[in-house]
Amino acid sequence: MRTGPKSRKHPVSTLGPICALTLGLAGCARPAAPPSLERPPAPVSVAAAITRDVPIYLDEIGKCAAREVVTVMPQVSGRVMQIHFNEGADLKKGDLLFVVDPRPFQAELDAAKATLAERKAALDLAKIDFARIADLVDSKAIARQDYDAKKNAVSVAEAQVGQSEAAIETAKLNLEYTAIHSPIDGRAGQRLVDVGNIVSANNTALLVIQRLDPLYADFNITESELTSVQQNMARGTLRVEVRLPDDAESVRAGQLTFLDNLVQDATGTVKLRATIENGDRRFWPGRFVQVRLILSTLRGAVLVPAEAPQMSAQGQFVYVVKPDSTAELRPVMLGQRQGELVIVRSGVAAGERIVTVGQIGVMPGGKVRVTEPQPPPGGAAPTAGGKS
Repeated sequence: MRTGPKSRKHPVSTLGPICALTLGLAGCARPAAPPSLERPPAPVSVAAAITRDVPIYLDEIGKCAAREVVTVMPQVSGRVMQIHFNEGADLKKGDLLFVVDPRPFQAELDAAKATLAERKAALDLAKIDFARIADLVDSKAIARQDYDAKKNAVSVAEAQVGQSEAAIETAKLNLEYTAIHSPIDGRAGQRLVDVGNIVSANNTALLVIQRLDPLYADFNITESELTSVQQNMARGTLRVEVRLPDDAESVRAGQLTFLDNLVQDATGTVKLRATIENGDRRFWPGRFVQVRLILSTLRGAVLVPAEAPQMSAQGQFVYVVKPDSTAELRPVMLGQRQGELVIVRSGVAAGERIVTVGQIGVMPGGKVRVTEPQPPPGGAAPTAGGKS
């Protein structure tokens, strides 16, 4: 008997219940909320733009120079006998400095006086001889030739007396020159000769004296700046501020007193000179200084802290905090720096709040949070914007 094929038995799968359970659990769970995309406000410090009258200036490097410099030289030759000053001393005009041996010049003076006495005697005799024959020439008792000879003798004797008197004056002057005095008020430098040295008239340098008050500050400007300087000079004398490089607080006010009459070919610059008071001897000849030439005054300039402006590919900008605490990127055109501030020629109005610290975290149009800066250790708390 043929039997039919055996029916296949399929095993029951266990995945169905597991999948059903998983789907059921998934359907009961609450869906997760999407993450928030809102950026928190950036912490910043701000300062208000202010208005002020500020100077327009040129900053240059200058060098101090004495107003008067005299190299003392002898006017007579001889041996230095005495020195009457200390090196580095403050001298007054007329102070005795050196004494050159006066004995040879005293002898010349004595000889000149003796010669004068001799010639005066000869003049007296010539006058007597001439007086004896002066009345006889008309009567023709003497020859006209003898009369002219006697008259000429008187004239020659008078000329010789004048010559001797001039020789005495020269001898007196040379004797006075043996005592060498300071020609100006100033400070003595190092003496260049010692007692016993032989010096030559108008040849041997004895000492350099420099007048330190007032003092010059010499500096140069480029030829491109010359027109602006000339235009402002036409309106009046320009002010100058001079500072020492190692002491920024030592500002000395002065005036521009000299503008050279040519542009140097090698450098393309023009030399200028300012005069400053130096009664305290704070400034010294030969020392480099920082010179600020004030050209004019800009009235009502808008200023912001110098750390506020930033640079981008499109140029300089600042972040302005609006009343709704959002930051607006504002392109600006800057002018000269004024200490810790800088002039903003366009882009910002007075009173607007400018971000000074924290610009790196600010997004244009984004929210900002103004923070009060922490006070420095041992100091008072600065105002908003990071300025004390």
